[in-house]
Amino acid sequence: MFGGASVGSVVVCGAISQYNNEDAVQGPSNYLALLVRRARMEGFAVFDDPARYRDAAREPAGWFADGRLTAREHLVKGGAGGFPGTLQMLFDGADTGKPVLELA
Repeated sequence: MFGGASVGSVVVCGAISQYNNEDAVQGPSNYLALLVRRARMEGFAVFDDPARYRDAAREPAGWFADGRLTAREHLVKGGAGGFPGTLQMLFDGADTGKPVLELA
């Protein structure tokens, strides 16, 4: 029998550090478990459902406000000249949170 109910899902989002990877793109090493467990893996982007974008932004904002969700930031102090290097941190994985450039 083919098909059947999926027992789980893996969502894939936020792989910006892999965009310019010259070596093999890194990902789950046990992806064959998806087959064995009849699970599925699906990518998504925020723009896939524009009608729900406002709700998708509002709910996490509430989580931040009441402390249920926190964000890590990687603060880089400097001037506008530091922008290219700070932006590059997104692509090479050098950041320890969302890169934020503080202008002097």
